[in-house]
Amino acid sequence: MRLFHPSNSLLGVLRLIFQLSQVLFGNIDTWVIWNLTGGPQGGVHVTDVSNASRTMLMNLETLDWDDEILKLMGIPRAMLPAVRPSSEVYGHARGALEGIPVAGDLGDQQAALFGQACYDPGEAKNTYGTGCFMLLNTGTKPVPSKSGLLTTLGYKIGNQPAVYCLEGSIAITGALVQWLRDNLKMIENSKDIEPLARTVEDNGGIYFVPAFSGLFAPYWRSDARGVIVGLTRYINRGHIARAALEATAYQTREVLDAMNKDSGVPLTALKVDGGMVYNELLMQFQADILGVPVIRPKVAETTSLGAAYAAGLAVGFWSNFDELRANWGKDAEWHPKMAPEEREKLYAGWKKAVERTFGWVEV
Repeated sequence: MRLFHPSNSLLGVLRLIFQLSQVLFGNIDTWVIWNLTGGPQGGVHVTDVSNASRTMLMNLETLDWDDEILKLMGIPRAMLPAVRPSSEVYGHARGALEGIPVAGDLGDQQAALFGQACYDPGEAKNTYGTGCFMLLNTGTKPVPSKSGLLTTLGYKIGNQPAVYCLEGSIAITGALVQWLRDNLKMIENSKDIEPLARTVEDNGGIYFVPAFSGLFAPYWRSDARGVIVGLTRYINRGHIARAALEATAYQTREVLDAMNKDSGVPLTALKVDGGMVYNELLMQFQADILGVPVIRPKVAETTSLGAAYAAGLAVGFWSNFDELRANWGKDAEWHPKMAPEEREKLYAGWKKAVERTFGWVEV
């Protein structure tokens, strides 16, 4: 009998499982669809292109499992789900939902992109949560990133060509507000950050770079750590709160600049969703530092909406993207009010502050 302990790799454990029994493998979407359509009694074993791309086992061009990678990892193709479009009738539910089509499957951020009706190249969305995830539609050809972004699959609707994206991930955004609440006890609730930040007119000359566990896109610096720079005796709690909110906007600007550089398509507006989009001060500053309008939809839960849109297209509830665009509604829009020279001055200060985070940890 072979025993495994924590030092063994997950891959080794999986290989032992393969040897002992016949198993099926997939992401959580695969498991849900399989159970909805019958599970052991004839369940459908599928995933969609967006979820398959997250396993790093799928070829972005063939939209199928990559034989070379499977061989390298020792994963039998027979155990993997079939890779299907994001909008298609995969099967029909069994049990309490008997006969209902199971028809839409999208990864989290891709579903938000689809729910935000970003169907044309150059359209982008940013989801503001504990971190931020920004996706830019780059059309039907994958665009290799040279600026620290991820080239990923956006979605595939039926027999239409797949749509690709550039994605930038930011580790700490809303989590910074939580840190001020839980670690420093500066506020009682996350929503208190905005009124506190409004007690001052600006950040007082300070920048807060929340590289708590390094920096994600576009830097990918694991040696970075968080800093607050520019401190003087003039600084108070309000300035720190305002700098914390501004950090989210600055980091988004950095990802946007990388996307513009890679794609060659300048962004004209940014659609936003997630918990932080109800912070009016942040949204206005985001528009100011980007120099483009920021648009919040009526339905902020765009991930769920995107999955519903994909399913609705598959069963004929909606006919085309024009109907989905008409269904999407704007709740609020912020336009830049900051002078271009002020914008670039503030952003230059941020870039200088980011450099101060580099090399703090020796890796």
